[in-house]
Amino acid sequence: MSERPPDDDVPISVRLGTVVPPEDPEDWRRPLTWVAALGMLAGPLVAWAWFAIAPPASSAAPVAGTWLLAGALVVGAVLTGSTQIGAFRAFAGTLGAGLFAALVTTIVGAAMAGERQLGSASPTVAHGFFAALAGLAGALAASTVAPALARARTRLRRTAAPAAIGVAVAALVLQLLGSL
Repeated sequence: MSERPPDDDVPISVRLGTVVPPEDPEDWRRPLTWVAALGMLAGPLVAWAWFAIAPPASSAAPVAGTWLLAGALVVGAVLTGSTQIGAFRAFAGTLGAGLFAALVTTIVGAAMAGERQLGSASPTVAHGFFAALAGLAGALAASTVAPALARARTRLRRTAAPAAIGVAVAALVLQLLGSL
């Protein structure tokens, strides 16, 4: 006589005769994986290109590149969040991508600083930090809107409103930071 394990020790899928395989690891051949990855890296890539091609000369006030960088950070975070289906996942994806992009953007600004200064920040560090702070505020605003649109059929509908609201908040925060 074979000994049967108690029903509580066996998962329901096995008791019913179907074994559900664990979720496959992320497949890098799928296009949405690349959209999510590029979304997280949009801000840092813009920062790297800006600081490599035409770095800012002073850190006195935000310049066009600072605005572009903050906007790219928000739009990238929203693109990453729009790959997620479900309200919590859209919120977490958007905010998580914004946090990651803000951190990497600040690191890029510090790494691309040509010189170390005492008493004041290098222009690349200052612009990278201000853009990251404004972009993070915009990503936070966008992440609060994203769950309401997470079940929309098209990615354009899931992306447009959060991106517009996030970019507007980022612009407002950058304006406030520039007036300090």
